[in-house]
Amino acid sequence: MRHNELLREKVYESVTSVLPITIIVLFLSITVAPLSPGILTLFLFGAALLIIGMGFFTLGVDMSMIPMGEGVGVQLSKARKIGIPLVVCFVLGILITLAEPDLQVLAQQVPAIPNLTLILTVAVGVGAFLVIAQLRILLKIPLSYILVFFYGAIFILTCFAPADFIPVSFDSGGVTTGPITVPFIMALGIGMASVRSDKNSSSDSFGLTAICSIGPVLSVLLLGICYHPEDAAYTPLSLAELATTRAVAIEFARAFPIYIKEVAVALLPIAGLFLVFQCVFRRFHRRQLIKIISGFIYSYIGLVLFLTGVNVGFMPAGQYIGSAVAGGRMPWILIPIGMVIGYFIVKAEPAVQVLTRQVEDVTSGSITHKSIGFGLSIGIAFSVGIAMLRILTGLNIMWFLIPGYLISMVLTFFVPQIFTGIAFDSGGVASGPMTTTFLLPLAMGACETLGGDVLTDAFGIVAMVAMTPLFTIQMMGLMDNVRRKVRKRKLIIQLQEAEDGIMYFD
Repeated sequence: MRHNELLREKVYESVTSVLPITIIVLFLSITVAPLSPGILTLFLFGAALLIIGMGFFTLGVDMSMIPMGEGVGVQLSKARKIGIPLVVCFVLGILITLAEPDLQVLAQQVPAIPNLTLILTVAVGVGAFLVIAQLRILLKIPLSYILVFFYGAIFILTCFAPADFIPVSFDSGGVTTGPITVPFIMALGIGMASVRSDKNSSSDSFGLTAICSIGPVLSVLLLGICYHPEDAAYTPLSLAELATTRAVAIEFARAFPIYIKEVAVALLPIAGLFLVFQCVFRRFHRRQLIKIISGFIYSYIGLVLFLTGVNVGFMPAGQYIGSAVAGGRMPWILIPIGMVIGYFIVKAEPAVQVLTRQVEDVTSGSITHKSIGFGLSIGIAFSVGIAMLRILTGLNIMWFLIPGYLISMVLTFFVPQIFTGIAFDSGGVASGPMTTTFLLPLAMGACETLGGDVLTDAFGIVAMVAMTPLFTIQMMGLMDNVRRKVRKRKLIIQLQEAEDGIMYFD
């Protein structure tokens, strides 16, 4: 009975997250971007699946992924020999990346390199940097040092990589941190840091997602340099016209078996690893095991519904809206429309729900999920606005990425460490399935209509979505730091005045 109540609560949260973007699309469909009845029906069906799927998934994550990740993290940190935990982290990083559905979507859009080659390259990058993330926690290395060093290496490599490949490499760093990867990696970090009792342990529990996002960017840049993909070309996606609601239902019926299999393949390696872990360490009791298994089932159902909804329902709507607005009399209106969509769409990302709740739990409510959510929404609104500006003007993405990351790197030395970890984790978390299946098609549709280069102008929107939260969340940390210092100064003045008053009366 308790599970039913929690599920209703999660579904209600999903409604409040998905409803705004649904209303925006409905408004656009009767004003500047009229959709065909078939595409609109696909979108509405998809929104319904999205709401139910997100409810099941977030409940399942709370019951299974988070306790599993924390348990594995604690056990790895207790190991006497460092070699075995590092190998386990490397294998874990590869397996959970191979399980990420967003990566499959991106790989299909990059024609210059075979899908399997790109996916394995990204997976090895995540595995290697999960090892680096664990070493950082064990050796107590400040996150800012790691970020500055490796992002410096990334921007040096961009000087040698093909121009068509740079947006794809940054996008790969965003899509790998999706609904499967994020809950497990974040919980793993919390588990690793919880063994320590020093003052920075809670701060160090964040940052794993941020570091794991660096690996794919570096590895894909190196791959691009080795492959020299001058022959890269983008093939536009053709969408069938659907005349009846029955045809719409058939589209979803065709997609369900695909995602039932895809999600099963994605979750089975994690389930297998957990089974081995439990057999070796016997960490969880019978009641906990039943709860984790139930959570896995909830997560599985939720992901199948969610991915079917966004891939079948949202992708066509995004492409049609982008094409219609760009082909209208006022193509510049793409910028404000993109900003409004960006502000609300991040609330529908399942991994964002996980991050904001974990932040509130770890900080004991001192950093609320509402404040992090607001910072993310502001950041994503700006990033989508910049992405639309790039499509309209053809500006090089590096004109935005270099100053954006440079400012973010400088801020890491002035804000509390916990805000740096949350900010860089937020960048990866925000660029999830809603971005790859709605915002990316929106950008592609607009770019195709305007006659731009999709590979250089439309790709990169995921990278922009991953970058701007770094600035907005760290600015929140900077303001929080200033407020703390002001309060501390006022308190000192008040104490001094009280002391002077006592001395006067004496």
